[in-house]
Amino acid sequence: MCANCSDTALNRRSLMLAGASALAATPFGAAAMAQSAGAAVETPDAALKLLIEGNERYVANQPRQQDFSAGRASRAQGQAPFAAILGCADSRIAPELAFDQGLGDLFVVRVAGNFVTTEGLGSLEFGAAVLGVKAILVLGHSSCGAVNATVAALQKGNDLPGHIADLVAAMKPGVEPALAQPGDDFEARAVIANVRHNVERLKQAPPILAKLVAEKKLLVAGGVYELATGKVALVA
Repeated sequence: MCANCSDTALNRRSLMLAGASALAATPFGAAAMAQSAGAAVETPDAALKLLIEGNERYVANQPRQQDFSAGRASRAQGQAPFAAILGCADSRIAPELAFDQGLGDLFVVRVAGNFVTTEGLGSLEFGAAVLGVKAILVLGHSSCGAVNATVAALQKGNDLPGHIADLVAAMKPGVEPALAQPGDDFEARAVIANVRHNVERLKQAPPILAKLVAEKKLLVAGGVYELATGKVALVA
């Protein structure tokens, strides 16, 4: 390589590094660098599509390569998730893995039984109104212990210990309609019914979420994660 070519390449590299440093030094630059790949998502439908595509990669065991250390410094500047997940606290499900997303892509709220609480609603409102998530997915799953406990309580009137009874009482409105349907697969139907019930609660939740949904700035959907396969099927 000639000396002039080498000098030119070094000058270009220096300019690029200087430009990146200058951008990072500004408030806008810090926010921009903190944004994840999902931050470019502009519509609710696109956000849901990104989740579905990520789950397809997860099911096929073909996840994107993730270097979780690479973005730590930029993530410290802020967050820009493209979707929120209202999921179950079950230890067998990790939304970032199930949807093949990186840190900073998803705003996750978890509670056993994936139902709406006052605190969870406030968190999701923050995700939508402040962080700008375009979609909320209520994520139930097969063999859900909280749903099964609620079904058993409705059928047998179980006396549950501690605050577990409060959890089951909160889930009853969503689960109960499934027991009125014909068939023996109460638990599978109850999981879906619980997801759909909480999707509707979020869609109609004033003052923030209902307004964003009406303006088509936010999409609320529901899915069920199959533990054996990792597949998420949309049910609402």
